Amino acid sequence: MDKIAVLVPCYNEAVTVEKVVTDFKAVLPEATIYVYDNNSTDGTDELARKAGAVVRYEYQQGKGNVIRRMFSEIDAECYLMVDGDATYPASSAREMVDRVLTKKVDMVIGDRLSSTYFSENKRPFHNLGNSLVRKSINLLFHNDIKDIMTGYRAFSYRFVKTFPVLSKGFEIETEMSIHAVDKNMFMENVVIDYKDRPDGSTSKLNTYSDGIKVLKTILRLFQTYRPLYFFGSVALLLAIVSIAFFIPLVKTYIETGLVPNFPTLIVCCFVMLAAVQSLFSGLILQTIYQKNRQDFEMELHRVQQSKPRTDDTL
Repeated sequence: MDKIAVLVPCYNEAVTVEKVVTDFKAVLPEATIYVYDNNSTDGTDELARKAGAVVRYEYQQGKGNVIRRMFSEIDAECYLMVDGDATYPASSAREMVDRVLTKKVDMVIGDRLSSTYFSENKRPFHNLGNSLVRKSINLLFHNDIKDIMTGYRAFSYRFVKTFPVLSKGFEIETEMSIHAVDKNMFMENVVIDYKDRPDGSTSKLNTYSDGIKVLKTILRLFQTYRPLYFFGSVALLLAIVSIAFFIPLVKTYIETGLVPNFPTLIVCCFVMLAAVQSLFSGLILQTIYQKNRQDFEMELHRVQQSKPRTDDTL
């Protein structure tokens, strides 16, 4: 078991991967640097190996798939995840790692948005998207995470071994953030100085398609982790629609004793029935969710008890 494992998912990062490995080896000489190559065609793997990294491979395309492989194969007291594009400073690594090792923080977030991100990033829609995602998650999940989609994070052993990786692509960071909030994991922010990609290095993130995937992930996880709020909101909306169309019918009936639009009345009844069904679906799923939370707490305890020891404690 490693004391510190630096995890670097890479796809065609030949321009920057040597610098990333070298910088983090200098700041964290005791760490093992793992570069996971995700079907690169530009020699990323050889350059990483030359720089001193342990190189492994994930052949299913997508950052989420790479992280799933990393988390399952590597045991460490502290994991530091960083992109291979040289946009995140190695100088912040020691502080982030120390918070996991000394304060037992479960996830340390490298916060770009509170420093240089908006001035350094040259893609304005990325700025808008990051702000939108942050505000949406903090509103829906009642939290105050400063940077939802950062690729620079430090994790505890228990977080890594209890995190169910479901996303395949770049929405994985959003999934991590929501999971940590929902499971009451200990989180802290470290403000970092973000640098845009150097010349010759290109982003693999598609502003529009990946942005839509992130928003879908937020909606899916809100439904999963907050079922009563989700289905209760649907029930409320359906009930309002039903009542809005029903009131004129009642008013006409009181005044004339007649129901002029039976089809509208029938539709109102079915819509209200759907609202009731949605509400009870939310109540049932909320009960299941609470049971899952109890099971998760027991799983946390089991993982902590079965945690392997590092070499220096043997």
